[in-house]
Amino acid sequence: MPELPEIVCRAREMAEALPGRKIREIEVRQPKCLNVPVDEFRRALVGASIRGVRHRGKWLVVDTTGGLLLLNLGMGGEILLVRSDALPEKRRVRFAFEDGHSLCVNFWWFGYAHVAPQDRLEEHPMVAQLGPDALEVGLAQFRKLLEGRRGGIKALLLDQSKLAGIGNAYIHDILFRAKLHPLRPIPTLSDEDVKQLHRAIHAELSRSIEKGAASYEVGLDGKPGGFSTADLRVGYREGKPCPECGTTVAKIKTGSTASFICPRCQPLAGARTRRRGGS
Repeated sequence: MPELPEIVCRAREMAEALPGRKIREIEVRQPKCLNVPVDEFRRALVGASIRGVRHRGKWLVVDTTGGLLLLNLGMGGEILLVRSDALPEKRRVRFAFEDGHSLCVNFWWFGYAHVAPQDRLEEHPMVAQLGPDALEVGLAQFRKLLEGRRGGIKALLLDQSKLAGIGNAYIHDILFRAKLHPLRPIPTLSDEDVKQLHRAIHAELSRSIEKGAASYEVGLDGKPGGFSTADLRVGYREGKPCPECGTTVAKIKTGSTASFICPRCQPLAGARTRRRGGS
């Protein structure tokens, strides 16, 4: 599943390659991925020119003269910019440009291609549910986000309504860098813990972005990203030595998901029970 690094990289590529291109026609092979009927989708975007591309959480926001095109790859997929005479076989939606190229969108399991009015992105039902972007939230805002929460820290970080963009691919190394057990109760985090976690989120997500994001996702040109499993520190490395202390990385059950941790670097037992700022 693409997470924030993959979406940031796709947004950057699209922002460089698409502005100025005019949509000549739209092919829809999977109408259920749209939020409006096919005819209405086409009326909004055919003839429109692309002005820019950005992201909001795991959504790609394409600004056009006909409104906003919102793309979400769901569990994974490809967005390819190709010549219109060399189309990929697998595609759910295709935007054919006047210059002879096409933007082909494919979803592996499910995904979305929505339209929304200009300047009303936050009114889109699915976008409206998102919390602040994980890479854009400041320390003060992050502290406030944790106030009054009583669950485990991993569950909160994966909750897109609280913090948008983090998923199971990067959460393990984020928590490892912060030296926090995934089940660590939020009220036991000290001010220093919160600072370290905030730094870890930025550091681990940025580490992937700098390499072009995950190797299991491809860019507009079809080439895979440069961040592979070899770049992970404890994530999905069960049985391997911890890169810092040599302890064997363990796979543990954390609610409905599994977590990969260093039992020595990320202990749960002995966590402080005082609230942040307490004595």
